[in-house]
Amino acid sequence: MSIDVWVILIYLVFLMVIGWVFKNFNTNTSDYFRGGGNMLWWLVGSTAFMTQFSAWTFTGAASQAYVSGFAIIFLFMANAAGYFLNYVYFAPRFRQLRVVTAAEALKMRFGKPSEQTFIWFSMFDGLVSAATWLSALAIITSAVFNVPLETVILLTGIAVVAMSVTGGAWAVVASDYVQMLIIMSVTFVCFFVAWGNTESVGSIISSYDGEFLTGSGYGYAWLFGFWVFMLIIKQIFMMNNTLNGYRYMCAKNSKNARYGALFTLCLALIGPIVWFFPAWFMHAYSPDFMESFSSLGAKANEAVFVAFVSEYMPAGMLGLLMAAMFAASMSSMDSGLNRNAGFFVRNFYLPIIKPHATEQEMLRVSRFVTLSFGAIIIGISLFINSLKSMSLFEILLTASALITFPITIPAMLGMIIRKTPDWSGWGTLVVGCMVSYTVGAWLSPELVNNMLGMDITAREWSDFRVSLAIGAHVVITGGFFLLSTLFYKPEAQSTERAAERQEMWQRWETPVESTEADPAADAIDYGQKIILGRLILIGSVMVMGLSLLPNSANGRLIMLLCGALIMIPAVLMLLSARSSKRAMQIASNNPQVAYK
Repeated sequence: MSIDVWVILIYLVFLMVIGWVFKNFNTNTSDYFRGGGNMLWWLVGSTAFMTQFSAWTFTGAASQAYVSGFAIIFLFMANAAGYFLNYVYFAPRFRQLRVVTAAEALKMRFGKPSEQTFIWFSMFDGLVSAATWLSALAIITSAVFNVPLETVILLTGIAVVAMSVTGGAWAVVASDYVQMLIIMSVTFVCFFVAWGNTESVGSIISSYDGEFLTGSGYGYAWLFGFWVFMLIIKQIFMMNNTLNGYRYMCAKNSKNARYGALFTLCLALIGPIVWFFPAWFMHAYSPDFMESFSSLGAKANEAVFVAFVSEYMPAGMLGLLMAAMFAASMSSMDSGLNRNAGFFVRNFYLPIIKPHATEQEMLRVSRFVTLSFGAIIIGISLFINSLKSMSLFEILLTASALITFPITIPAMLGMIIRKTPDWSGWGTLVVGCMVSYTVGAWLSPELVNNMLGMDITAREWSDFRVSLAIGAHVVITGGFFLLSTLFYKPEAQSTERAAERQEMWQRWETPVESTEADPAADAIDYGQKIILGRLILIGSVMVMGLSLLPNSANGRLIMLLCGALIMIPAVLMLLSARSSKRAMQIASNNPQVAYK
């Protein structure tokens, strides 16, 4: 096997070690699904960031950057707009709900019927999204290493499930942080190399023949502007609804949730230019790279990042890039697995199937459900790869607009507009499904051309379809939710439901302070820092070891730089852990702390 394959295999083993190391952090389902609400801001921020990141960023999105230039940046800047609202308002309040799963908050807001509607629809959406991310990883890995696609899907799926089943939320979030460091170090190094080989930025821009801002295929500028505006609207809903608020529900307190959102915002602002600059570079300096990836057929563009690393980076870096792709996809998959398992166990199994189940029993069921969902994701991924007519970029954006977006509307508006009846939750979701079906089944480019008197291109149709779906949901689905306020009658509520809603709003406005955490919280802080610090330090030394491979002097320096970038946060964490004398004292005196 090549060194690149060895790098990937060692990385997969490393992830499974993380799951095993953190297994003793789980004593109940609160630990398993949200880390007991004791995670620090840098862990919270990394998992919030990584759940929006996958191998699709290096394949489908990089392909779009190669073809369309700067246009892809607007999609990721829309993410930043959503994270900004996280920081300003939503992130601390999601933590203040003081629930184990997001669906528990929706039950308090909309009642049990809406809770069940949300969890089943959300589980379906989560499984499809995770399968799409796995597909992106499988396609590119299969082409690069000439490995059967089915083998890649199975191996990756097994690794993710093994880590998630063993370590729960602690392993998921810890691995997200490790994976974020790998991705950022690899992409920063690639950016510096691409920048160093660029004669001028003007040469890259000119290679797009005056279409660097929008890309080719746009004859109507207002359509592009409409697409960008709708993306911003969509991502604001996507990032700030209760179902996605689980990212911040694991924070130690309100302050850590807010700082985690700020950390994510900074990454979202810096990252896109760094990630996609190599794709723009390839457009100007290596436009014939697709000949080496003919096995991908029409999707050869999706290998642009791999082609850059193969051509311009030293031996061993391709393995690190592929490990970063595995990291990105697996971070999204494991978060989805953990969240969906939490919905099933805490919001279906416990209240409906076995109301008197013990925590230990639910912990066993949680692991079994996580395993089952992993198998389902693998199956859906195999099906998605049979859809040859759509690119991964189109599949993900279309699925997000038609499947994911309808869920977010009541899940976000319900936390802003308080005076709506309970049925406004499930009712809005039903209306959203009808809108999605109408757009997906009946809207066609011919219909749009006839109605608007235009002749739109395939590129314009692809973006306009997504934009129109989002706009239809904002106007119709969102409008239905707003109209439900006309039917709000406080006196029609039972005493129990009125008290439940009142309690939720009281929690929403009451900050979580550190004093509300477990008395041994400082020891848990110490455990997060010391364990992750040691693991990351080991990983950085292993990356630096790649400098021993037969490369040029510059190639060896690149490997050392990549390892050093990973090592810096490891050293900072270890220093922070050792400076906390009180935490170390608690850890040494508490025999129940497994990481002392």
